Amino acid sequence: MPKDTAVEEFARLVRALKARDGRSYEALGRRLSVSASTLHRYCSGATVPEEYAVVERLALLCGADEEERRALETAWTEANRARRRAAPPVPTPAPTSVPSAPEPSPEPKPEPEPEPFAPDPEPTAPDSSPDPEPSAPVSSPDPEPSAPVSSPAPEPAPAALEAPRPRRTPSLLTPLLVTAAVALVVLALAAALLGHPSRTPSAPTTAPTSSPSPEKEQPLPFTWTIGSQLWQGDCGHTYLVDRAPRAVAPPPVTADARAWAGAHGAVHGGETLVRVTVQGRSPSTAVVLHALHVRVVGRAAPPPWDAYRMGEGCGGAVTPRHFAVDLDRPRPLAKPVDGHDASGAESRTIPAVSFPYKVTASDPEELLVSARTAGCDCRWYLELEWSSGDRSGTVRITDGGKPFRTSGIAGRPAYAYDTVEGRWITAAESGQSG
Repeated sequence: MPKDTAVEEFARLVRALKARDGRSYEALGRRLSVSASTLHRYCSGATVPEEYAVVERLALLCGADEEERRALETAWTEANRARRRAAPPVPTPAPTSVPSAPEPSPEPKPEPEPEPFAPDPEPTAPDSSPDPEPSAPVSSPDPEPSAPVSSPAPEPAPAALEAPRPRRTPSLLTPLLVTAAVALVVLALAAALLGHPSRTPSAPTTAPTSSPSPEKEQPLPFTWTIGSQLWQGDCGHTYLVDRAPRAVAPPPVTADARAWAGAHGAVHGGETLVRVTVQGRSPSTAVVLHALHVRVVGRAAPPPWDAYRMGEGCGGAVTPRHFAVDLDRPRPLAKPVDGHDASGAESRTIPAVSFPYKVTASDPEELLVSARTAGCDCRWYLELEWSSGDRSGTVRITDGGKPFRTSGIAGRPAYAYDTVEGRWITAAESGQSG
């Protein structure tokens, strides 16, 4: 990668931090979970880290103050832009080699039909029905006595004798009609009152859903970042790509792996390395990390794509400690595995550290996960359990909001890049096996 002023300035700051720390490339690289050769390339300006998390970790380990960290972040931003500008363009594949549909697009979900809901009209029927019923009987007796009184007007004597008879009849019916009307009104009111308790439970159900919202809106007491385009020894990795060799660009440097994989629609072949960097927000209040769980959300047969190897037999002599995940198991677990350091005269074991971990603002932690599969196209994510003071929870760790994806490569055509001829050749032509 051609160097420019921004890359040289960033490399100068990294060299100054490394010189101040005094540790060797191997010792400092172990703390950063990178190889000694990668750290040397950062210091020489041969490459720029793809993610700022590694640079921030380096600044904290070397005791950089706040002003130095701001200057380092600004320098990394400019150098990263220069690196992206200098990256070679990805060749456009021929129309015959480009797959028509490398991945099926998700079918649109049908919109749910609204459920019929009309409970309110039912209780109104008994409330309004009693009103016309009592009104008709109460008003009906009035015209009956008035007719006999007005018709015998020329004969006053018989009218006076016959008038009390029709009035005694309504005097007996009126209490019955009034009682019936009152009973109907009481029944209607009772029905209306008995209908209300069926609605009242709906009010308390909404209260619990809204009360926890302030708790969910509180920020996590820590931050986390990931790196998902990592290679063993910074050069040994395999991708599955649905393209012919002539339509695949040369292997990138590790810092440009994300851009290369995204441009080719590449899938991790056989293994995915994920580095999770966790840092507390408070310098005094610690966050305890209790467990790391693996959740597989999709299993399918590996796609019939070609396998492209990024390199063989390179990298440093340090194997960092990590968590191994076998995705082919029905319920994968993250098991702590020892690391190895062969950079000195005698190799030594780097003991694995299992949970719990403690992190603060000044003491972050890196968790390296190696997920492998032989015969599965697996989609998965991680869950990290944590607690801090009286708070606790679980955070889901994904690849930019999507599950990580790892696919087996057994039986797939494998290619390696011939730097002399500048083309991809088969594994048999390159002398590599497996």
